[in-house]
This record gives sequence, C-alpha cells and structure tokens, in this order.
Amino acid sequence: VAITKLGDAGIVWIILTVILLLIPKTRKSGVYMAVALIADLIICNVILKPIVARIRHKALTDGPAVGHTIEGLFFPSGHTAASFASVSALYFAGRKRMAAGALIVSVLIAFSRMYLYVHYPADVLGGLIIGLLCGWIADMIIQKVRKKDQGKVDRFCTKSDSS
Repeated sequence: VAITKLGDAGIVWIILTVILLLIPKTRKSGVYMAVALIADLIICNVILKPIVARIRHKALTDGPAVGHTIEGLFFPSGHTAASFASVSALYFAGRKRMAAGALIVSVLIAFSRMYLYVHYPADVLGGLIIGLLCGWIADMIIQKVRKKDQGKVDRFCTKSDSS
C-alpha cells in the first residue's frame, strides 16, 4: 500500500518535477517531466478514461487494497502512466541514471496496482505504454519548440550583425 501511495495523484513525480525545475542545472529535465506529465493528464484523464469508462469489476474490490480508494475509472492505470511518463521524460532529457532509478520505482508502483487488485494487468500495461508515449511526446514538443526558438535567435542575430 505504501508503494502504491507514492503514485497517488502523481505526487512523487510532481515533487520531483518541481525540484528539478528549481535547480538550474536540472531545469531541462524538469521541463521534460512537466510536459510529459501534462500530456499524461490530458491523454489519460481527459481523453481515454471517459471514452473507455471501465468500471472496476467486483473481483478487484475484494483484494488486499485496504484503505485504498476504489472509485473512478480504471483504464489506463494513471499511477502507472504518470510513473512511466516520468521515466521516459528523464531518459529523453538525457538523465539516464535518474531514469534508471525512476524505472525501479515505476515498476514497483505498477506491480503494486495489480498486487492490491486495484487494476487488471491490461490497465497497467496500457498505463505503461501511454506513459512511455507521453515522454516521447514531450521530447517531440520540446524539440519542435527549440527548433522554432533557434530560428528566432538566428534571425535576431542576423539582423543585429547586418545592422
């Protein structure tokens, strides 16, 4: 239960994102994580969960999830998606060692969701895939913004140099 609570509302990943954003040396990684977590929020909670609208099966409510909320929609696993969005964002940001540590925590959170019978394996697998996709989406967005900003910088420098 303690491991699964790390993923409640993505709190561990949000805290890590804020810490990374506050430290100039790690700000880039924080931006990657923020974009990935926002993509995860939109894809999972705004788009997929309402469309799929999977209600928890009775078998899942009889498990060892003592004191754990078992309300809401369940595909994909939001805990797993946020966890793997963070892992892949760190990876794409070039923080391989930090991503490896986050991967361990993410696997434990994903496993805990099944162990506590609050998600089917398909919910967790869906969350894992969507999370990885969100990290990739963050990388694509950030690369596109960088390219666009670089063009502005190049034009600005060209104008200054020719004047």
